[in-house]
Order: sequence, then C-alpha cells, then structure tokens
Amino acid sequence: MQKQEFLEKYLVERHGTNSMKWDGLKEKFGEEDLIAMWIADMEFKTCDKITEALAERVQHGVFGYSCVPDDYYKVFSDWMESRYHFPLKKEWVRFSTGCVTGISWMIHAFTKTNDACMILTPVYYPFFNVVTNNDRKLVEVELDYDNGYFTMNYEAIERAIVENDVKMFIMCSPHNPAGRVWTEEELNQVLSICQKHQVLVVSDEIHQDLVLGEYPFVPAAVVSDGKYRDIMLTLNSASKTFNLATLIHSHIIITNPELRDVYDRFASGLNRTEVSIMGMLATKAGYMEGGEWLDNLLEVIHDNYIYMKETFAKELPKLTVCSLEATYLVLIDLRGYVEPEETTEFVQGKCRLGVDYGEWFGEKYQGFIRMNLATDPAYVRKAVEAIIREVRRMS
Repeated sequence: MQKQEFLEKYLVERHGTNSMKWDGLKEKFGEEDLIAMWIADMEFKTCDKITEALAERVQHGVFGYSCVPDDYYKVFSDWMESRYHFPLKKEWVRFSTGCVTGISWMIHAFTKTNDACMILTPVYYPFFNVVTNNDRKLVEVELDYDNGYFTMNYEAIERAIVENDVKMFIMCSPHNPAGRVWTEEELNQVLSICQKHQVLVVSDEIHQDLVLGEYPFVPAAVVSDGKYRDIMLTLNSASKTFNLATLIHSHIIITNPELRDVYDRFASGLNRTEVSIMGMLATKAGYMEGGEWLDNLLEVIHDNYIYMKETFAKELPKLTVCSLEATYLVLIDLRGYVEPEETTEFVQGKCRLGVDYGEWFGEKYQGFIRMNLATDPAYVRKAVEAIIREVRRMS
C-alpha cells in the first residue's frame, strides 16, 4: 500500500469521540481551539485484521472470564523472535493492564518503602509519579545532551547507584522523549553496572516496534546473549504499536524463575483483573497480520519527522529538532528563539498548539516541547508553519 492510500484509508476524525487528545483539550490546557499534538496515541484507525477480530467477538456477544490460549503465546513469541531474536516461553509471560501499572507492580513486588529507584531524565513523566506515589526514593540521573542527541552518562549512573543504594533501575527503551534506540553496546554498559551493584532493571519497552532510524531495537533481555536476564523485568505491549491503549492489555516478561516466584507471590495478593479478552484478541491479530499496516504507519511518521526537521533547519536554524530513532514523539528545543519561561505563552498562546512541555519530563527541560508525529501530515505542517510564523513575528 502506498503512503497516500494508507492516509486515505486509515486517517480518522477524532473530535466528538471522547478522545482525551482532542475532546480533553480544555481540561488539560484550558482551551479547546488548539491543534492537539500531545498525548501518545494516533489519528489512525488500527489495522483491518484487528477490527475484524474484535467485530467477530462482538458478534459472539459474550465477554466473560477468558483464558489465554497456547496459540497466543506462540504468536507473541514468533513476533519477538522474528523481529528481535527473543523467542519466549509461555512460563515467562504474565499480564497487566498497562506498562505503567506494570512498573508499579514491579516496585511493590521487588522493593520496600523508601528504597531508591533510579530513572534517566528527561523521561516519560509517569516514571516520576510511579516511584514517589509508591513511597520510594526517586533518584534522577540526567542524560547527556548535545545538539539534539541524548546519551547515557555511565559514571553518573554508577555514582548515583552507589551513593543512594539504588535497588531498581526503571529504564525506558526505546527512550521517550529522547527518541533514542539504545545500542547493544550502550545497554551492555548500563546493565553491567546494574549487575555489578545488584540493581534490578525494569525495562519499559512499549515503543519497541516504532523504530525509525538505523539502529535496530535490542531487548534488554537479549543483550550479550542474555547475560543480564537474572536482573531483568521486561514490560511491553502492542498498545502503542497498533493504537490500542484503552484495551488495557500488556505483558510482563520474567525469565528468571526466582524473580517469577517473587512476582507471583506478590500478585497472588492483588485484587487482580482478568486478562482483557478484547486486548488479547487485538494484540494477537496485530502480531499475526499487522506488519504491513505497521510499515505504512512508520513511513508516515518518518516522513512527518523529515519534513519537520528539514523545514526547521532551513527556516529556523537555531531551533533544534532532536534525534528520533524510535517512537513517534519528537522533542524540540525552542531555546534558540524563545525564552524558556515564555514557552507556554509562545506555543499555546501564539502558535495555538497543545503539546507536552519539556519540564514535564524533567525540571531542566523548560524550553523544550514534545510533539506527536503519528498524525495527519496536515497537522504537522500547520504546527511547523505556526512556529515559523510566530518566531518571525517576534523578531
């Protein structure tokens, strides 16, 4: 399918559908008349095979307690093996209603009150709350930033671990909003530090399928032929991949049997929900037959990014569009033109955009914004044109 065909078939109007992204603008930003470029979902219908699987179940008409069939595990394993060289065993897999929920469960299962949990900032803002709201000590380590590109500071990471007696590292891979696909070498370095100091690693890999750049995604559990599996707790989901967020279905992968036993004892005390039948069916259908749809989607995201990066480079050379190796969420550094404390007034008041602001991801990132590129190219053009127009008006 060509890009234009994909856009014509799958772009959808979301106003008036109880969309948080569009119908929640007033509650979030105080105004409705904004172009919504914020929360991480898309203006694209999911692939046909997913809607067909859901429609078939709707026609059946029963949504009672459901078990997970063996062929689900096979389809999931096949997806992971064919794309990431990570074949799965059924006994490794558990389920949750979302990756952030999964992080919370890992914190409760494997740490105690006041234990230190480390994150690398800037990072998806629920990572802050899931630590502090669970009465753990939050340890932040800044990624190094150089002209739109983020890297890990291993010395700072190890120092923070030692000084704070860190028990858990909550890693975002690929990283949101830095846009990085950590290379196997980078992962090997940070995981070796964690292994050395007996730090458990929770790797949130929800964006694994949304890779745009030259580096392939490497699951943390396969780094160095699985060298770090004994400290690894992996979380992933098809929700970002196929735009399924509210079907509340995600995976917990624990290869270490001792860690699985600890988790299972913890989970036995939860008032657990059952596996979402609709989430399970959608995920299975996507993994079986959603590859072409995903390829088309990635082409749209990539083209939106290239348009944005090239246009700003030409028209506003002091504005930095950060690297986007993965995810559809691009970080933009406006500080070459806009004073950090004036960012909201500029972006919302003048450009009429609803975006995520840099300080939401880390207090040092005021003056940055995060924009969602999994959307109609027309919205991206309007957003870019608005920023160019308003910068020129200021000067």
